[in-house]
Order: sequence, then C-alpha cells, then structure tokens
Amino acid sequence: MSIPLRQKLAIARYLLSKKLKGERRYPLVLMLEPLFQCNLACAGCGKIDHPDEILKKRLSVEECLQAVDECGAPVVSIPGGEPLLHKDMPKIVEGIVRRKKFVYLCTNALLLKKRLKDYTPSPYLTFSVHLDGLKARHDASVCQEGVFERAVEAIREALARGFRVTVNCTLFQGESAEEIAEFLDFCMDLGVEAVTISPGFQYERAPRQDVFIRNPETKELFRRLFRLGKQRGRKKWRLNHSGFYLDFLAGNRAYACTPWGNPTRNVFGWQKPCYFLADEGYAKSFKELMETTPWEKYGTANHPKCANCMAHCGYEPTAVADTLAHPLKAAWVAWFGPRTSGPMAPEPIPAYLQKEQPLPKPAEAVE
Repeated sequence: MSIPLRQKLAIARYLLSKKLKGERRYPLVLMLEPLFQCNLACAGCGKIDHPDEILKKRLSVEECLQAVDECGAPVVSIPGGEPLLHKDMPKIVEGIVRRKKFVYLCTNALLLKKRLKDYTPSPYLTFSVHLDGLKARHDASVCQEGVFERAVEAIREALARGFRVTVNCTLFQGESAEEIAEFLDFCMDLGVEAVTISPGFQYERAPRQDVFIRNPETKELFRRLFRLGKQRGRKKWRLNHSGFYLDFLAGNRAYACTPWGNPTRNVFGWQKPCYFLADEGYAKSFKELMETTPWEKYGTANHPKCANCMAHCGYEPTAVADTLAHPLKAAWVAWFGPRTSGPMAPEPIPAYLQKEQPLPKPAEAVE
C-alpha cells in the first residue's frame, strides 16, 4: 500500500479499537456524495441518470459534516457527480480536515486547475483524479476528446503546489494487460502518490452495458497484469490497495462483499446497501442504515444485481478484515505480490441460481 505513515497509523488505531470492542460491522470509508450533477456523461456511469430537479440538489455543508460525525470512519471519499461543481466544497473539505479525517476528493479534473486556489495542501487532503487509461482509452470512456490532457495538466499543477494526488482508474471491457501496464508506468512517471484500480460495476442505468468486464475475464486480466508487474520490477507500481485485495482480483481469494465498510450518504439519504445499488432504498440516519439494512441479502452469492462485482468499495474492507485476522499471510502477499498461476479460488454458486436437487432414488434390493 502506498499510503503515508500518518494515515496508516490512524487507520490501524481505528481498526484495533473496533476489534477490541468486538464490533462486527463498522465503516472504513464514508462515501460522501453531495451531488449527482457532472460536467461529463461517461459511458459506464449511472449516477447522472436523474431528472434535472435531482441533479440540481446539493447536500449542505452542515449535512455533509453531520454525516462525517455520524459515521465516524477515518477516511472520507467524496465522489459524484463532479464534486468541484459544489460551490461549498472548500468549506466541506475544510471541515473534514479539521476533524483530522483523511479526505479523498474525487474529480475528473476539468475544473481542478481553476479551483486549486480554494484549497490548502494538507496530509489529510488528497485529490483523486479519475483516469481510465491513456489518452485514447480515457477520452473514449468519458465520451469527450481532450479530457485526458486537461486532467494530466491539472495533476501536474496540483503536485507542483504540494497537494497529495492519486489516480482512480476503472477498467472496462476490451482492455489488455499491456495497455494497463503502460498506463501504470505513465502514472508512476507522472509522480502521483498511488493508483486505485478496480473493475467497473455494471450499473443498471449506465448508458452502455457492453463496456463492463465480466468476473472470470477480470481475474485473468489481473493475473496477466501482475505477471507483467513482476517482470518489470515488483516495487515499481504504487497501488492504493491492500495486498489481499489485489490477491482477490487475481482470483486467489473468494471473498464476500462487506457493503457496510463503505457506507454512502447522498442527496436521498443513507443509501442501502452500498454506493452502487441505487434502487434498494434509503435510511434517514447512519444508525438506521446499519440496523435496518438486510445485509445478508446482498453480495455476489446472494443477489443478482451484485453479479460480477469486484469493486474495491465492497471488497477492500473485506480484505482489510482478513489482513487483521491473518497478518503474516497478508505480509507475505504484500511482499511477494499475488500469485499469477495455478488454480483459482472456487466461487460459491449464487443462492438465486441454486435449484433443489431431487432426492436420489432408493437403491434396488439385491437378492
């Protein structure tokens, strides 16, 4: 993991306190979504498929900070929409930083250069810039030419001003391991702190459904990618993930989703059960979300809407919990990297696909 020591220690203290209290379900990252409006219309995004009156809605500064206090997670990720469209975003970020929470402000970077003057560099603030690959791939993904170059220019400016900057990359259908490796090389040369990389989730409302990568293909893709990484030098790519999550992407671990690990607060309320499933209802408070959501209904083995999902917001918390339970194994994977050959961990047969098996016929009597 390419995370500063201060952040690692804060998260470790938080996790240890939860473990000592015997808490089974607790948040790791708050997904704070103050608006759905965006200045792009990406092929794989279902967030902007709302009427204008919804796209114009904003969470207030007070609502955002109340959500941070209610949830208590040590990390706050602010996705969208495009958060920099929110006129009070500097005040929201300032309030989160004042609470010594680590905030990842996600952005497509079209407005980043213009807005940098509104923020102060801090170890608690990271700009997470969305890039889905190199120029041709990224511009095709966001359905607009020239976005990649503007984003890269903004990244360089933010780094020059002393801000923490990471890249958030979503993988879609048709990508090759070689392309992704070249992109990761580019990001390292660019000087960003780390890259978050995850297969795209199949939003029901997304304009294009043919862009999403499927589960078996995802694992093979990551195995080829990690194989290339080992050939190029194991230490070269800085990925913002636990070793166990990367091992999961490579098909070496069969994990169940931990949706409560990344709870979402948006303009409708606290979203059940996670950031991706938008039609499962909302709670009025974080406490209500945790106590009334039927968590056992969700996950790839339990709900058809969750099929093919390997997104970090659902599985990174599971990997972190597994790391706490098996620190020596986790250290081994973190040091040597995921296994890239051999059998993959078997996936459970989804409950909604299982059929009752007929009872075997009684054996015929032998005279």
